[in-house]
Amino acid sequence: MARSKSQTLLSRSRRALHKGMRTAIGFMPQQARFAVARSFVDCDPAPDPRLTLKIADTQEELEACFRLLHDAYVAVGFMQPAPSGLRATIYHALPTTTTLCAKYDDEVVGTISLIRQSPFGFPLQAVFDLSSVEAERGQIAEVSALAVHPKHRKTGGAILFPLMKFMHAYCTRFFDTRHLVIAVNPYHIELYESLLSFRRLPQKTVAAYDFANGAPAVGATLDLSQAEHLFARAYAGKPPRKSLHHYFFKMELPNIKLPVRRYYTTNDPVMTPALLDHFFNQRTQGFAELDARKTAMLHEIYDLPAYQAVLPPLAQAPAQMDTLRRHPRFSLKCKGKLEIEIGGQRRLVELQVVDVSNEGFQAHAREELPLKASGRVVVHLGTDEQSVLQVTVMRGRRYDDYGAYGFLITATDQPWRECVHALESGHTHHDLLA
Repeated sequence: MARSKSQTLLSRSRRALHKGMRTAIGFMPQQARFAVARSFVDCDPAPDPRLTLKIADTQEELEACFRLLHDAYVAVGFMQPAPSGLRATIYHALPTTTTLCAKYDDEVVGTISLIRQSPFGFPLQAVFDLSSVEAERGQIAEVSALAVHPKHRKTGGAILFPLMKFMHAYCTRFFDTRHLVIAVNPYHIELYESLLSFRRLPQKTVAAYDFANGAPAVGATLDLSQAEHLFARAYAGKPPRKSLHHYFFKMELPNIKLPVRRYYTTNDPVMTPALLDHFFNQRTQGFAELDARKTAMLHEIYDLPAYQAVLPPLAQAPAQMDTLRRHPRFSLKCKGKLEIEIGGQRRLVELQVVDVSNEGFQAHAREELPLKASGRVVVHLGTDEQSVLQVTVMRGRRYDDYGAYGFLITATDQPWRECVHALESGHTHHDLLA
């Protein structure tokens, strides 16, 4: 009993000291507060090999992530305890969401989810206006569902920093993301601002954010195309171990297991029909709680026959419903070279292909392309996959320094047909490796 009282007093003393330090730091100017926060950074360049960072893609890994997230959110009041003991939202059911996990000795000890644009939008759009971010070029991803196991929260960022580095590498190399957005408790926003160079969205603090059980929230964003410059300035003069600039941009961690891809796809869906049924019909009531429109959107996203048995039933026959814009289950980000006649001369134009189908594709080009012009294009679909097509420029829209164009394919080849068939028929990112 004496030992228990001693431990309790020690714990209370530490909390009081921590609160006092935060109060004192709060009176400092912002620049000084940010400098203090960055002084606590400690990045291990050689983490324990028992630490692995990967996409959560098995039932066991996803269940562990959702359980860890549930316990963390309940502990801070961001949700009420659920009978399932899991926090699995409808966004986790989408093929455009990727859940990352940190495993130590094969136990999930950290997780974070990245939510790309879909017909469901982003969770934070319920209260925050993203028009200022959407007005800029590039894809957006919401960073959500961050949790670290309690026994690893006092290890100087030994789990958090590798997880953040993994998130950055995945977004910039695989997820085709330029802008990150977050909604966090006001108590934590300065950590994102000081350590990761996020800037706040124009709105003030939201007093009650339903996605976090009515807790207050602040929205913020980070332009990843500017991140290296921002980090270099923030950590100028710091030794490598104290610099997130060095950690994120100048070194590789062998603990990170990035996905292997046959094609240059930008999503890594993992939800098979069995996994959707397990998490959203059996373990939770996620599907049963959807309204008619969201149910219809889910059917549009998962339009393969194998999914119909596990999706919630439609309220009305598809023919009677308003037509919904189909969101491609897979997008691509791959390079192409177009040979076309411009102004009476044959030109080679660099393309960035962003979306594909059997009949055509969409691509970006810096040069202005004449509509109705025909040509030949070589598209690099993957590291060892190349397609040669005959195409016609059907539509286009110019922006400040590039144009977005739609191409009709007039003559295709076998590699293209195989790629599109794989994208249309695959359940998960593993299906595309064959």
